[in-house]
Amino acid sequence: MREDLAELADVFGLLSDPGRLRLLAALREGERCVGDLAAVAGASDSATSHHLRLLRAHRVVQARRCGRMVLYRIADAHVRLLLDVALAHAGHARAIAHPEREARSA
Repeated sequence: MREDLAELADVFGLLSDPGRLRLLAALREGERCVGDLAAVAGASDSATSHHLRLLRAHRVVQARRCGRMVLYRIADAHVRLLLDVALAHAGHARAIAHPEREARSA
C-alpha cells in the first residue's frame, strides 16, 4: 500500500504542472506527435519531449513509432478517467466559486 501511495503521489506531482496538463488535455483527443503537442501547449519541442519522457516513465502516456515519427497517447482508461474527473471537478469548483459566471454562460 505504501508503494502504491508513493507512486500515486508521484503521478499527482506530475499532473500538478500546467504544461503537462495541456499535453494531456490535447492527448484526450487522440494520438499526437511531439511537434503537434508542442504547438498546442505553446512550448518548445525540447520541453515537450522532456514532459513526455516523465509522463512515460510513470505510465501516464504511451508512445508508438510510426516510421520516423513517434506518436503519443494517454496510457489507458484509468488515466483518461482521472483527467475527466479532475476537469469536471475544476469546472464544478469554478461554478460554485463564481455562480454569476455560470448563469451568464447558460
